[in-house]
Amino acid sequence: MAEADVIYTDVNFRAPHTEGFSSSSLYLLIADIQQDKLIKRSNSTLKRLVVLVPVLLCAVTVIALGIIVIILNTNKTPQTEQEENEALRKNSSDERLLKCEAGWEQHGGKCYYFSTNKSSWEESRRLCKGLGGDLVKIDSREEQMFIREKLVHMMKNDEDKFWIGLTDSEEEGRWLWVDGSPLNTSLSFWTDGQPDNWSKSSFKQADCVRMGQIGGSDVLKSWFDTSCDAHQKIICEKAEKTR
Repeated sequence: MAEADVIYTDVNFRAPHTEGFSSSSLYLLIADIQQDKLIKRSNSTLKRLVVLVPVLLCAVTVIALGIIVIILNTNKTPQTEQEENEALRKNSSDERLLKCEAGWEQHGGKCYYFSTNKSSWEESRRLCKGLGGDLVKIDSREEQMFIREKLVHMMKNDEDKFWIGLTDSEEEGRWLWVDGSPLNTSLSFWTDGQPDNWSKSSFKQADCVRMGQIGGSDVLKSWFDTSCDAHQKIICEKAEKTR
C-alpha cells in the first residue's frame, strides 16, 4: 500500500490543451477572435454600403428631376404655351408646303403651277399632263380670288393672259372643264360681254377660255373666250401629295 501511494503521489495531471496557457493568454486569444469577427463584419457592411450608395444617389437624382419638371410645367406661362402652339402650327404649315413639288404652290388641297411660257390651249394641256396635272379647274369663288391675285403680279398688259381648263370645243355654248364636268353657271367669272365666241387676233371661233384682265369693276370677273390656237401663258393644277 505504501508503494502504491508513492506512485499516485508522483503522478502530475495536466490538461492536454491548456499546457503553457495562462488565464491572461486565454483572454487575449478570445479578444483576438472577437476582433477578427468584428473586422469581417465591418468589411461586409462596407461592401454593402459601396453598392447601395450609388443606387440611392440615382434614386434621389430621378426624384429631384421629376420634382423640377412638375414645377416647370406648373409655372408655364400662357405666353410659353402660345409660343409652343405657334411653333406647332408653323411646322404643320411647313409640312403642307412639302406636299407640292418645287415650282408648284400649295393652296386649298391643290398644287398650282404658273408657267410664263406661251403655247396653244392643247399644247398647254399636254404640258400640264406631262407634269402630272391638267389645266386648272376653278371650283369656288375663293379659288378664283387666289388665282386672280397671283396673276395680277405676273401680267404685263391686258392681253397677257393665262389658259384655264374650260372649253366648248365639243359643242358650242356647252362649256366643259377638262375633267368632263359642266361649268356651274353660279360659279362662272366671265368679264362683261363674255363669252362672245370671237377672237380678234385670229378671227376664229373662240372655244377656249383664258383669264387675267387687269382692272374692272369686279376684278374676279376675268374670263374671256378666244381661239384655242392663240398662245397664252398657262395655269396647271393637280392634287397635293397625301402622306
